[in-house]
Amino acid sequence: MMRAWQVVGAGHPSDVLRQVEVPVPVPGPGEVLLEVEAAGIGKPDAFLCRGNYAFAPPLPFIPGQEICGKVVAVGDGVSVRTGERYMGVTNFFDGRGGLAEFTIATESTLFRVPESMPASEAATFRIGYSTALIGLQRRGQLREGETVVVLGASGGSGITAVQVASALGARVIAVVSGTEKEALCQLAGAAETIDRTSSDVVAAINKLTSSFGADLVYDPVGGELADSMVNCLAIGGRHLAVGFASGSWANPSVAQLVRRNASLVGVYAGTISRADNEDDHEALLSMYSSEKFTSFVHEVAFDNAIDAVIAVDEGSVVGKSAVVISREEGKNESA
Repeated sequence: MMRAWQVVGAGHPSDVLRQVEVPVPVPGPGEVLLEVEAAGIGKPDAFLCRGNYAFAPPLPFIPGQEICGKVVAVGDGVSVRTGERYMGVTNFFDGRGGLAEFTIATESTLFRVPESMPASEAATFRIGYSTALIGLQRRGQLREGETVVVLGASGGSGITAVQVASALGARVIAVVSGTEKEALCQLAGAAETIDRTSSDVVAAINKLTSSFGADLVYDPVGGELADSMVNCLAIGGRHLAVGFASGSWANPSVAQLVRRNASLVGVYAGTISRADNEDDHEALLSMYSSEKFTSFVHEVAFDNAIDAVIAVDEGSVVGKSAVVISREEGKNESA
């Protein structure tokens, strides 16, 4: 048996997330069983609780997309070996997520972890940083010196995009809510910040760019603010639709896009080949080892995982949270 957090209904995380004991899952063909060291918490976990995520499995299920862990068993046709350490994406889509002591992942979703990388950083690395690189470089064709606006820049997706864009030589304008979050984004590499609670974001961007506008908008938020970004896109600009943390995807005026020869570009990491993912992963690890990234991960104890999901649901998280699993804690509780 293992400890796990399980979603038992659809609603606010405090109402539907329960700590339970369930059997340790068994890996099938192409699957790997990992002993979880840390699990990253993201907005999708809150959406999974509320029942409005595209890949929601049947109830009850264990959420948690990202993990860092050690291989303890493998299914048929798997080449990784027991004892090896990986970061990756779990089989959350079939209910076997990472908010547990053990989890299942498909081998193709696992990537190497440098020995020096802490588990909490590895558990929050794969989705955010790879999506940022895919969006900015592969889909957005970012060139050095271009201006990138990052919406929701202090959240888990946004803060990684700020760092990756800065590492690629872009001028980054971070859009946040509150002065504390502005300071965080400046530490992450943003050249300028805009507090959307006290400024007209479109006007501020146009002023900062001398009315030329932004070359790229990195948008994990969607909603009305995202829709308005077409009014501060440069000629030939690209609006990268990454996510919908606001609850709705960006839906900018097509007429305005046409007038600017601008593009609305979808960003989905799931369509990238393994070979390209490996190239991107090694490029990102090189940036990490060169200290181009700053960690903004908050470690949370396993018993407090519900608090981390609630914080993501309410939008109060600055940076990203990782649930760190202590085996000693579990032994003491069961003794």
